[in-house]
Amino acid sequence: MSLKTESPKKIRVMLVEDHILMRVGLRTTAEGEPDMEVIAEVADGRQVLENYRRHKPDVVLLDLRLPGMDGIQIIKQLRQEAADVRIVVLSSYGGGDDITSAIQSGACGYVLKSMPLEQMLQAVRVVHAGGQYFPREISDRVNQRIQSDISSREIEVLRLIAQGKANKEIAGKLGISEGTVKNHLTNIFTKLGAVDRAQALTIAVKRQLVQLD
Repeated sequence: MSLKTESPKKIRVMLVEDHILMRVGLRTTAEGEPDMEVIAEVADGRQVLENYRRHKPDVVLLDLRLPGMDGIQIIKQLRQEAADVRIVVLSSYGGGDDITSAIQSGACGYVLKSMPLEQMLQAVRVVHAGGQYFPREISDRVNQRIQSDISSREIEVLRLIAQGKANKEIAGKLGISEGTVKNHLTNIFTKLGAVDRAQALTIAVKRQLVQLD
């Protein structure tokens, strides 16, 4: 008597890319992988949300420059549709503005079209597993941008958070009101792409903005 073994569930990918050669290359490479399948292809930004609702992909591989709608707007729409959506940005541009905007909007990964296709597939796997994928050159640019954007007072607030201080204690230490502390926290969350104090601290430590004692 032989037992049937179920095949591993494949990662269901939706490609959002208006350049047909790039899209064909990605589809061909992805479908050659045993753990991946392309379940939808979209070339117009206005059709992304509709296709996401229809196909419910595990990972969206998204070009930032699309006809019909800007990629950052699409990321925000998808995040409103499903808070746990996994998005890997695919871009020709490695500028700090694009990267920072994509991360703050909710992207889980960012790869450049100049990178090998295998690296893009690795990004899909990492993001699907619940991680984030930002290659070294991308991480360096993000860190430089964040370090230049975040103020010295915001760094002080982060350091006090790292010490376990509550808002009232932070206000007392810095000689400011609790309302001002909350404003600083809002700015910190926005700049780091965090949703709460714990995530902000995790990101800040990882990017060496603060150190834990």
